[in-house]
Amino acid sequence: MSHDAPPDDTVTLALAGDVMLGRGIDQVLSHSVSPELHEPYVRDARDYVRLAEHTNGPIPRPVDPAYPWGEALAELREATRRLINLETAVTTSPAPWPDKGINYRMHPANIGCLAAAGIDACSLANNHVLDWERPGLTETLATLDAAGVARAGAGADAAEAARPAVVPLPGGGRLLVWGLGLADSGIPEAWRAGTGRSGVNLVEADDDGVAGAIAAEKRPGDLVVASVHWGGNWGYAVPDAHRRLAHRLIDAGADLIHGHSSHHPRGLERYRGRPILYGCGDLINDYEGIHGHEGYFPDLAMLVGCRWTADRDTPQALWLTPLRRRRFTLERAAPEEADWLAETLNRHGQGACPPLERREDNRLWWTLD
Repeated sequence: MSHDAPPDDTVTLALAGDVMLGRGIDQVLSHSVSPELHEPYVRDARDYVRLAEHTNGPIPRPVDPAYPWGEALAELREATRRLINLETAVTTSPAPWPDKGINYRMHPANIGCLAAAGIDACSLANNHVLDWERPGLTETLATLDAAGVARAGAGADAAEAARPAVVPLPGGGRLLVWGLGLADSGIPEAWRAGTGRSGVNLVEADDDGVAGAIAAEKRPGDLVVASVHWGGNWGYAVPDAHRRLAHRLIDAGADLIHGHSSHHPRGLERYRGRPILYGCGDLINDYEGIHGHEGYFPDLAMLVGCRWTADRDTPQALWLTPLRRRRFTLERAAPEEADWLAETLNRHGQGACPPLERREDNRLWWTLD
């Protein structure tokens, strides 16, 4: 993911925030669910396609499974492993969760979108995975399993939802991903997984269960990512409870905190040499042309890269690749857009946070050594 060829003994993770492949995105792919929506103002998912086209121009239909990733594909393919927050049910289930308002789903036949980007693992601990009731979750889990995509954060019962995704790493060791969600991200209490009840790994910010599981499970050579869905859609403030949780997970052995929920990127922190990404922002969505939060530059996205050397202790480097959503695909951001992102994230960094600096490759680099 960088122009400097890394040594063969390194491991590079590519991390994305929310990937929403439902609704308007689903309508331009080869296989689509019914466009009927249950939202207060928009009743047809194709209206989101029309809004994007009115804003940025025609979208070819049907698009290839790789289309939504656009120019992010080159970055993703250079990584050793790839992790996303999949904020979309993958189901044809016809019954939406009642009175929720916004319900995302992608047709299971479009699961090739994840294969096209080489996605290795996804977190499902978010406020959209049960949008189509528990039958929709069951189909989502089965579709990901059949596609060979590791998953964490939701399951057939509490034990499964709390287990980490396990992905082998080259040269030995494992990538372990715990998925956990906080109620302040909008996850309903009714979605909490239980004994004999499917659902989400919904935890409290002061819960020690995940920290204990990390400490018990991690072995030499493993990399641990805690993928956390927390906080609201807009704003840069980081609650003290979120910082305490992130620090506790790193103290237990987490190597990186992969935060998401906000529609835009949020600040970073370095704690004990490990990165905390408080908000990776949306990578893929169908929000083009929706107004009201222009101050956050909502069409600007980022993909995160993090590299470890053979000892897999503290990371060697971390960088952000600024991208822009246009016509339901990703383009590289302009230098002035990358500068805006660097200045904004530097202003909202937490604790000990080295500054991000834009280099000639237009990436924002944060050297950790």
